[in-house]
Amino acid sequence: MRRVGTALLPVAALLLAVSIFPQLSAAQAPESSAIPDIAISIGGSELASEGNVSAALKIVALLTVLSFLPTMILTMTSFTRIAVVLGMTRTALGTQSMPPNTVITGLAMFLTIAIMNPVFQSMYKEGISPMLEGQMDQSEAIKKSLVPLKKFLVRHSREKDIALFLQITGNEAPGSPEELPLMVAIPSFVLSELNTAFQIGFLIALPFLVLDMVVSSVLTSMSMITLPPVVISLPLKLMLFVIVDGWHLIIASVVKTYHTV
Repeated sequence: MRRVGTALLPVAALLLAVSIFPQLSAAQAPESSAIPDIAISIGGSELASEGNVSAALKIVALLTVLSFLPTMILTMTSFTRIAVVLGMTRTALGTQSMPPNTVITGLAMFLTIAIMNPVFQSMYKEGISPMLEGQMDQSEAIKKSLVPLKKFLVRHSREKDIALFLQITGNEAPGSPEELPLMVAIPSFVLSELNTAFQIGFLIALPFLVLDMVVSSVLTSMSMITLPPVVISLPLKLMLFVIVDGWHLIIASVVKTYHTV
């Protein structure tokens, strides 16, 4: 019993302090030391603790959209096709992680900006610029600026992919690309881009595959089974790739696929 009482003494002291401390602090603290309300001024409108809720919700919505903005940009531009083709080229060469992912991503991003520049200019000219000049409201500006983007997405999407996502979403086929919902245009575009990128990647990997088979057959006929074929084929593939200026040919071919459609 003595041990139990000794063990309960700290608990009792803690409960006593918790019950007494709020009363002492309320009696000693003056009224002027109350915690002030926090107010934030953004664009001339004050957001207090009891203030403008709609403005706060707008800020939260804006931050949410900005968090998804990189994914939207990567899936609504030519980045997908370029990145996949460059990655499959590296895999076909068999150089493991060379060039690094950062180099491939950076190159794909700059090529994407160059390819999408006319679309971005049209979006700015038709929607953003009139909104900044006060000629149209935000909702109309968003609709106008999305028209060039939708045209680009539909132009590089296969009809079967658009029909698939129209069936999935339960929408009817619109009369013009401008009326196509983004929830149909974006996944259709990504699926078509993946299909085209894998076709290009297959054509790139085919000659390297033939070279690997030839090297493996030669080593087997020479009874050099213990020698890995990649030891011989990798320098040959790199030499062939450098001689034909492979990176230039691949990038030029990928860029031309957007200008010829």
